[in-house]
Amino acid sequence: MKRSEKIGKKIIWVADSIVNFTVLVILLLLLALGSYAMWDSNQVYQEASASTYEMYKPTTDDSLSFEELQALNSDVFAWLSVYGTTIDYPVAQSTDNTKYLNRNIFGEYALAGSLFLDYQNARDFTDFNSIIYGHHMDKEVMFGGVDKFIDKTYFDERQYGNLFYSGKDHGVEFFAFLEADAYDGTLFSVALPENVRQQYLDNLLAKAKHTREIGVSIEDRIVLLYTCTSNTTNGRHILVGRITDEIYADVFQTDETVEKGRGVDGQTIWSFFQQIPIWIWGILWFVLLLLLLLLCQEKKKVRKHKGKEPYESESKDERS
Repeated sequence: MKRSEKIGKKIIWVADSIVNFTVLVILLLLLALGSYAMWDSNQVYQEASASTYEMYKPTTDDSLSFEELQALNSDVFAWLSVYGTTIDYPVAQSTDNTKYLNRNIFGEYALAGSLFLDYQNARDFTDFNSIIYGHHMDKEVMFGGVDKFIDKTYFDERQYGNLFYSGKDHGVEFFAFLEADAYDGTLFSVALPENVRQQYLDNLLAKAKHTREIGVSIEDRIVLLYTCTSNTTNGRHILVGRITDEIYADVFQTDETVEKGRGVDGQTIWSFFQQIPIWIWGILWFVLLLLLLLLCQEKKKVRKHKGKEPYESESKDERS
């Protein structure tokens, strides 16, 4: 074999090795970036999960934890629970409707924001209609589960909730679900005077996708859980309930506890992988890289053993 041919084959082999290694490194970097993005996304949802605030939830026995939360942030004044859903959060109110769009209940920056009452409403929910806002987030975080009420069966099965404020619990009886436009001013006016309440209530029921007859009237106090939709830019989902002095039992509490122990689904597996720390993913990618490099080295040895190494040195016969 001519020396020039050997040099050419050696150059091709070296170039091929460099390309393969570069592609491998790029793939590993993309995997690492994807893992970080997944971890970062999971952190957002984990921090906004209802379980993060569970320790502060007021109870009938002792509301000290809730008082401690209020001591950390005086804007916190209520707690909202919707039975049969993941909605179980403290509620804040500021002097405007922008502060808690991107702040958690402790006043720190958070993409998921917080649940907050319209700044024009009274904190004791004495207004005829009060609006509580919350982001529509994946994994049913914040008001991410409100859109499930679009299913009639889901709506029919979940009628009650609880609203803690002014130091005691109050019941919430849900009677309507709407798909609305964000610019529909007829729905989003708050603290309405008595002379327009019936018109407002009739309009709300007429635009509702689902309703439940509970005899609601303008003498009642209603609360609207307001969030964005994922399918339209200006779309809004609204779950409407009547505030009552009667406290309703959470019939889902036992059922949900049982369900959590049943089987493993795709979402459970996905959540498991998302909770793996980023440093563990880094170790896994490093080990994978080493294994691939060792595999390449082993392949080179096999090729050399078979006499196919492109830059194999000349035999004694060829030199003579």
